[in-house]
Amino acid sequence: MTYRYRLLALLFVDSFIVITAIFLSSYLLYDTFFIRQEALILSSFTLLICHHIFAMFYGLYQKAWEYASIGELKGIFNAVTLSILVTGFIQYFVFEGILLRALVVTWMLHILLIGGSRFSWRVFRDQYFNVKRDLRRTLIIGAGDAGSMVARQLINNKDTELKPVAFIDDDPNKAKLQVYGVRVVGTSDEIEKVIDNFRIEHVIIAIPSLDKKGLNDIFEKCVNTKVKTQILPKIEDIISGKVSVNQFRDVQVEDLLGREPIELDIESISESITNQTVLVTGAGGSIGSEICRQVSKFDPAKVILLGHGENSIYQIDMELRQKHGTQFEIIPVIADIQDRDRIYDVFENYQPDVVYHAAAHKHVPLMEFNPREAIKNNVFGTKNVSDAADHVSVGTFVLVSSDKAVNPTNVMGATKRVAEMVIQAKSKVSSTKFVAVRFGNVLGSRGSVIPLFKKQIQLGGPVTVTDPEMTRYFMTIPEASRLVIQAGSLARGGEIFVLDMGEPVKIVELAENLIRLSGFNLEDIGIKYTGIRPGEKMYEELLGEDEVTNKEIFPKIYIGKATFNKNINIETEIKKLVESEEKELKSKVMRLIKRDEKNIYSISN
Repeated sequence: MTYRYRLLALLFVDSFIVITAIFLSSYLLYDTFFIRQEALILSSFTLLICHHIFAMFYGLYQKAWEYASIGELKGIFNAVTLSILVTGFIQYFVFEGILLRALVVTWMLHILLIGGSRFSWRVFRDQYFNVKRDLRRTLIIGAGDAGSMVARQLINNKDTELKPVAFIDDDPNKAKLQVYGVRVVGTSDEIEKVIDNFRIEHVIIAIPSLDKKGLNDIFEKCVNTKVKTQILPKIEDIISGKVSVNQFRDVQVEDLLGREPIELDIESISESITNQTVLVTGAGGSIGSEICRQVSKFDPAKVILLGHGENSIYQIDMELRQKHGTQFEIIPVIADIQDRDRIYDVFENYQPDVVYHAAAHKHVPLMEFNPREAIKNNVFGTKNVSDAADHVSVGTFVLVSSDKAVNPTNVMGATKRVAEMVIQAKSKVSSTKFVAVRFGNVLGSRGSVIPLFKKQIQLGGPVTVTDPEMTRYFMTIPEASRLVIQAGSLARGGEIFVLDMGEPVKIVELAENLIRLSGFNLEDIGIKYTGIRPGEKMYEELLGEDEVTNKEIFPKIYIGKATFNKNINIETEIKKLVESEEKELKSKVMRLIKRDEKNIYSISN
């Protein structure tokens, strides 16, 4: 029905209801339809006109009544009440008296008939137009605001394939209550029993406040039943309009392994970034691009996107321009950090205030076969960028390092430790504050094991794991990037910042979770152990024994200040590496780290 015909129909129905309410109240009170005829006619005319005016004012003719709720009921109440009050005022002004009882009864009948006419359409639609067959019986975990919102969306959405049949909630006050006709049937300890008793075919976790441990516990119970389990989108994505509340997503391995996000010190970060020129090396990479996204939230004056790969720089450049427009200046720079002259030109041209150095070669086995490239990029490249930063007096320089720099057994880790030594030496003689940030494996990054596992699962398996006891620390890309930015605001010079990454995770457990999250059984895909690869360690560390401090400098952030061996001249050692043969590089860089094992450490809190 078009809006015009719909409006005419509602005007006709409402006019009939108003007249009916007045005459019916007269009959109920006085057993006749005609008392004081002139008063009845004037009251009817006044109430009719007022109703249409106030109905228009409160938008009662523009509402989609098939979705009527409390808000629409309030509009009806206000329109009817104001109409009755104006009618009573007219009665008093014309007849010097008010038919109070008649108006009260008319008011009640008026609300009942108007409300009934509107809400009956919703009942009729739900009963006859939204008949859904072959819907998947769905259990909603969480009967709070989010869960009730999900239930309502599923009930009202005629296109969904899900039918809510039960709630799970640990709040004892909600036990056996109904939300939109769906009953709370148990607690999280009874998930498997409820799924069996109610023949559940789909589970939706709708608890935005649920922490990682709680989500893990619930997911383990759901996955044991082999019922598909999904989770409510992030509340911020729903509020921002990126997704709707009924666009559920699969539980991801990041949801199970990530820690609760660190709370940033917004004030200190704003002071260090707002209206400043920020340069990010490796800006097209997983970590570098996320640093750019995070930095962009703090209103910098300029963001310089420096990288070697033109396609990746183009992508982050376009993303930031689409999201932030002309809010600040975005400058894409194609440059290789190994090209010393080019790096100096960039720094002299743009005069950055803050530098985040994320460019590096990070693949452990690959760097074992290409030690010169690891040294050129991770060591020489870091020296070029740090020298250029010192040359133009950059305020803060943050090196993105790795947990593999601790007691390194591979070329990649050794080169990252030498890179730390480079900036620590520089911090002794420079006005620039040089710091490093160490963290473990980053979930979802290009070198992460997860993309490999996913590909192996898609091909039908098996998933390859090096050793059943292999463990690693894991963090998400946003988490790592926030730590880097926070470290820049906390920098005093020479520190190594480390995130509290919780307990290390067994790689085999990660593989098992990923298989189950993909909807397969472990028996279907299988896990194959291949043995430790060249350069790999069974477990990783974040700080050496002498670096460990029990005091947080910031919530979930620790700091260890290590001064490398005073007998080591880093400039001389780098020159030796430049002049070395390819076959000597690994042994020479390892010997340099061994000489540094007798470091003199001091802890800074």
